[in-house]
Amino acid sequence: MAVRDRWGQWLLEGRFAGQDRKATLQYLGGIRDTVLDNAALSDGETLLDVGCGDGLIGFGALDRDASQVVFSDISQDLLDVCESAASDLGVLDRCRFTLASADDLGPISDRSADMVTTRSVLIYVKDKERAFQEFSRVLRPRGRVSLFEPINRFGRPKSPGSLRGHDLPGLEAIVARVRAVFERDNDSMLDFDERDLVDLAERAGFTDIRLQLLIEVRDQKPRSWESYLRTVPNPRVPSLGEAIEQALEPEERDELTARLRPLVEQGQGRTRSALAYLSATKPGPGQSPPH
Repeated sequence: MAVRDRWGQWLLEGRFAGQDRKATLQYLGGIRDTVLDNAALSDGETLLDVGCGDGLIGFGALDRDASQVVFSDISQDLLDVCESAASDLGVLDRCRFTLASADDLGPISDRSADMVTTRSVLIYVKDKERAFQEFSRVLRPRGRVSLFEPINRFGRPKSPGSLRGHDLPGLEAIVARVRAVFERDNDSMLDFDERDLVDLAERAGFTDIRLQLLIEVRDQKPRSWESYLRTVPNPRVPSLGEAIEQALEPEERDELTARLRPLVEQGQGRTRSALAYLSATKPGPGQSPPH
């Protein structure tokens, strides 16, 4: 099946560039399991997976005997991929496919889902408050949300000469131009943290809010330079190699490469990451939403 849009291209191929595909899928499987565990899915319930991508969470819910899964995404290409996979698996009768964004789930009826899930979706949504309001609207009373979102603000470089966890003193001006390529039009990825997620859920009327934050600060492993340059962090940006090509003049590229390549190949960088799992419940009849 031909994939055309940037979301499908990145999710199905681009994110694996320079990465170990098997290890990446195993890691994502753990996220899926935690999201579904937190959703407390029961037999016969309907799950709405917002930003379904290639169907990781939705098909996991079907394996756990969800009565119906609504696959929702802004990418028609990815919805087509999910529909084809559902047909191959013989579960098409338990699936629906809806083209919609997280902050405008208009095609989905009020009170039609028992739970809403996301995985790395709100980082691409500017109006996160509207998204939480939409989650509440489509949920039945006592319905649940179970979300996974990276907190990219935590991993933001602490010094102007830092690039992807490598400190390059003296190259601040060069590094700034490369970083600007990644930060362009990506405000939504950095404009919130875990406390904001809790506040957004509470303002949308949810209760029984629980958030688990996982923080890691670890040394990077040695990588090949070619693999490092092919890495594509998200669907909105080019690979690191392409960003360097766009931002720098030839002599600046050579200077950056001379300093950065040995650090990458020797594993001398450091990675900082924060991951948030949030679950919450929509109040049922007779319950008052939090004030």
